[in-house]
Amino acid sequence: MNRIATFFRFDEHKTDWRTEATGGLTTFMTMAYIVAVNPAMLSEAIGQDLFGELLFATCTSAAIGTLLMALLANYPFALAPGMGLNAFFTYTIVLGMGVDWRIALAVVLTSGLLFLLLTVLRVREAIITAVPEPLKRATAAGIGLFIAFIGLRNAGIIVDDPVTLVDLGDVRSWPFALTLVGLAGIGVMLARGIRGAILLGVAGVAFLAMIIGVVPWPTGVVSLPAWPETLFGEAIVHLPYTLDTMFLHLVFAFLFVDLFDTMGTLVGLSERSGFLDREGRLPRANRALLADSVGTVFGSVLGSSTVTTYIESATGISSGARTGFASLVVAFLFLGTLFVAPLVESIPIFATAPALIVTGVLMMAAAARVNWSDATEAVPVFLTLISIPLTFSIADGLAVGFVAYPVIKRLSGRGADVHPLVDVLALVFIARYVFME
Repeated sequence: MNRIATFFRFDEHKTDWRTEATGGLTTFMTMAYIVAVNPAMLSEAIGQDLFGELLFATCTSAAIGTLLMALLANYPFALAPGMGLNAFFTYTIVLGMGVDWRIALAVVLTSGLLFLLLTVLRVREAIITAVPEPLKRATAAGIGLFIAFIGLRNAGIIVDDPVTLVDLGDVRSWPFALTLVGLAGIGVMLARGIRGAILLGVAGVAFLAMIIGVVPWPTGVVSLPAWPETLFGEAIVHLPYTLDTMFLHLVFAFLFVDLFDTMGTLVGLSERSGFLDREGRLPRANRALLADSVGTVFGSVLGSSTVTTYIESATGISSGARTGFASLVVAFLFLGTLFVAPLVESIPIFATAPALIVTGVLMMAAAARVNWSDATEAVPVFLTLISIPLTFSIADGLAVGFVAYPVIKRLSGRGADVHPLVDVLALVFIARYVFME
């Protein structure tokens, strides 16, 4: 036990077993929805009921990526097949464009191999290092707004509206009411310094929902995992198809979105948890980036879409997690889910809403360190911060900031503040939206 504590540097990070385990469990519970959502979504692309096989691919790829994050980088960041990227895989590529799902998996594999190459060449690390300090703070606060917005949506507090885009949901619904109860409970527990407040809030809302009858009790506890015999290796077999020019743009679409989505998530979470050094760099960044690269490669071979770092990791960090032991806990919980899937699937998605909203509140602290009196920083920061939740994309929000920052700085006569790589990235973003949309 002492060796494990030494390996994860508990003393250096001023943490302990209970805090890290609670943080890992909190992170897992807020992202456990992927266990049910990803297999269901990918089943639509495949056109047959392979839920068990896709569940195996989802949980195993998440466990591999998160385990690597724990052991290589020692950060409390969890990984799993990304929401948005799985929708792009299903509804745009397979169902929309008519691409065979096997070739689509090969596209994911190719993008994963390119991720791995860019990581080994330290290109991704250089990009993260070049992010200006104000944009790092903007990204952290923007992610805070983003996950709070996700929580409000999951609870039905915010709903879509064809005229005003968003509107207040049904205040008389049980998810709405239970989320407010959970939100108040977590807030009070945090104010009183109760450890594990966020986790207790999630568990409490789920339990209340079952008692009231809003959601059913688990239909079972134990289930046996299904080996993905239909899916395994199809990405490798169909890899040569991705060399065709008609599929290359899909490879770069996956590459672009995941590259900047992961970068934004790592920067935002690191800013929130104090992992950035005095120069604003993330130590062991390349090791952290290896985790999602390898996770994507393994995931595609098993039959899942792109693996990425989850912003829900912020809930575990807000609970006190500071080391890779929390990620180790998440990885084992994903593997354990293969045997207790009915239990995990019984947790309603709105039960995690209070945790996401409170974490969003805590992450907004980064905005207080922005120099709002300097327009050359305030404008790009605000555009980044507000664009992340409104575009529902960390990558798109970062794009706005990366374009606005060098333009405003240079036109204001302060071009010396701009790293040359930021100029290059601004042009890349512009080119991407002009020629690839």
